Amino acid sequence: MVHLIIGPRKVYRNFVSRKETKNQFARDDPAFLVLLAGFLCLSSGLITLVLGLGFLGFVKFFLWSVFVDCIATGLVVATVMWAITNQFFRADPALDVEWGYSFDIHLNGTFAFLVFIHILQPLFYYPVLNAWDFVGTFLSNTLYLLACTYYLYITFLGYSSVPFLKSTKRLLSVFPIMVLLYIVSLSVGWNISRTVMNFYHYRVM
Repeated sequence: MVHLIIGPRKVYRNFVSRKETKNQFARDDPAFLVLLAGFLCLSSGLITLVLGLGFLGFVKFFLWSVFVDCIATGLVVATVMWAITNQFFRADPALDVEWGYSFDIHLNGTFAFLVFIHILQPLFYYPVLNAWDFVGTFLSNTLYLLACTYYLYITFLGYSSVPFLKSTKRLLSVFPIMVLLYIVSLSVGWNISRTVMNFYHYRVM
């Protein structure tokens, strides 16, 4: 999991090796899911402490993070990306991307995204990100831009590692849209961290 932050290319080299040895890209070991669940438990605890949600709030937040933020969202995103890549990116119609691999790519990106949003955000929320000035808004929204960029980059690496997919750089065309939304959010003074943390608070109340 550490390599997803400091060296995501190495992670996908392991996926390619698995394809060569086991004829599948998708993980066949539940260890990553166990580690991800452990990470969500710890990060949920951190957010619970920052927001003062209490034990019941922690349980609700953790379950929401696992079953809604991670699994339900993952099912939707993985299915959409699986359909798009098989429809528009295959160089060989006889080969197709495994749905399980699309789900793995999403989980990889989600972990990196949550390091920013579930760890860095609560740690710096009250001292910095929640400030009612431009600096707070700038740092908050920049954190989200970095998190989304990392998710996009890891997603791009995942699909570009599949040898029969072509033109996967088109996936990066989302980045200019992200930057535009970032600029708009700053221009209107929308602090994304404040909105998300308020949502986190009220969805478990």
